[in-house]
Amino acid sequence: MISAKTLPPPADRQRLRRALLSVSDKTGLVPFAQRLAAHGVELLSTGGTARALREAGLEVIDVADVTGFPEILDGRVKSLHPNVHGGILARSQDPEDQATLEAHGIGAIQLVAVNLYPFREAVASGADDALAADNVDIGGPTMLRAAAKNFGSVAVVVDPTDYDALAAELDANDGTLGLATRHRLATTGFRHTADYDDAIARFFEASGDDSTSDDETDVAPEALPDPLEVSLPLALPLRYGENPHQRAGFYSDSAPYQTLHGKALSTNNLLDLTAALDLIGEFADAPPTVAILKHTNPCGVGQAESLADAYRKAFTTDTLSPFGGIVVVNRALDRASAEAIDAVFTELIIAPEYEDGVLDFLQQKQNRRLLTYTPEASAPDYLLRSVAGGVLAQEPDAPLGTAAALRERCSVATQRAPSDGEWADLDFAWRVCKHVKSNAIVYAKGGATLGIGAGQMSRIDASEVAVRKAGKESLDLAGSVVASDAFFPFADGLLAAADAGAVAAIQPGGSVRDDEVIEAADARGMAMVFTGARHFRH
Repeated sequence: MISAKTLPPPADRQRLRRALLSVSDKTGLVPFAQRLAAHGVELLSTGGTARALREAGLEVIDVADVTGFPEILDGRVKSLHPNVHGGILARSQDPEDQATLEAHGIGAIQLVAVNLYPFREAVASGADDALAADNVDIGGPTMLRAAAKNFGSVAVVVDPTDYDALAAELDANDGTLGLATRHRLATTGFRHTADYDDAIARFFEASGDDSTSDDETDVAPEALPDPLEVSLPLALPLRYGENPHQRAGFYSDSAPYQTLHGKALSTNNLLDLTAALDLIGEFADAPPTVAILKHTNPCGVGQAESLADAYRKAFTTDTLSPFGGIVVVNRALDRASAEAIDAVFTELIIAPEYEDGVLDFLQQKQNRRLLTYTPEASAPDYLLRSVAGGVLAQEPDAPLGTAAALRERCSVATQRAPSDGEWADLDFAWRVCKHVKSNAIVYAKGGATLGIGAGQMSRIDASEVAVRKAGKESLDLAGSVVASDAFFPFADGLLAAADAGAVAAIQPGGSVRDDEVIEAADARGMAMVFTGARHFRH
């Protein structure tokens, strides 16, 4: 560890005499530089920033004149020089540092205004490895970290939204900046470089996973990240967490949705929104489908030739729970569907788009939140969750794919195979069941859920809840199918479903008592398929 040099404390207020400005984002640059110049601050700059300042009539010294060395390698090297970094890193309260500057003819720099090459924007536009690498800033982060390290003597500003406050402090304090301000700006600077490096690392990790190299020494695509590094900007401070006494914030650099109307999203809205998008992702290429969710569980899902009919099917499953819930659809929301949804207080409506006039109609209710989403948005590489002593990282439970692909993966376990109609119902029920909290049981028929049992401690309880809820809505389970998110550990769960009216079942299989369960299904004339994959949601 490097020991700290014994020095007097830095000055509480630091007068600015020299500033280095080198920015990619030139928002607010000229007015800020003009206010610095008004305090007699000498301006140093590079390339395009220097040109912009000169065009505004400001006097600027090129960094090349400070270093005595021209920019080389297409601008890759321009500020990496002792005449620059010595001026940034010298401690104003250290006589030895000051003597060194004087001996080498280096002028001290008290302000560094830097923002970095737009790496995120470059990769978002589809940059390949070469273009992405060219958008990795080297000199900027080096100056930024140097200035942040020496915050006792230097102020660093990376965010143009800080310009006004910083200039106002200079105006109010005879051209000086306080130590607290310099400390705060340094913190922002360190966070900015951490975010920047994290974005670069994540891009090249992903790009490496897509490599077509046959070199067996390549990192295996399934390897877990080690260490796990996450750095995301605060996208949305939230009023509170799941409960009012819990602080919370939403951190993101690429949300797959956009809020069009209504109050800011809450923690619980974001949790429900995520569950809704995951569920509707199972029906991306399906006929019109509507899901109604509450507390991250579907309370009804419907599929029909129109969204309005699909909504009615979903609502019929449970006519009580949708109050204050979330509705998500898999295609543009039309007026008829919007009017059906409007009849029930719905907190959140999510659609890939809205037909003409539908937004105007729905926006009549001020507190209702309306969002669009991008169906083709990619899933994160890992889902993260805090647990005792650390963080769990797991890959997302990927969508099931097409009906043909799912059927291909299934095996018929019983003497009787499902009919085509039963296959369609099993496919539908399985997609919904995958997004119900465990233990999960779903009864379905004809593109509609009939009973959903969620989050029970036993599979029998889940089945009984589903049957009871269907009964409350006077829905007939005769001829329905049943889906179970995990295997039936005993035959009793399957027999309970048969007693309720189910004629076919879909489940992962894999129980040591599979033979007993299959025998029970055969005895009742049921068709049963094994998916070979479990879909727990804890």
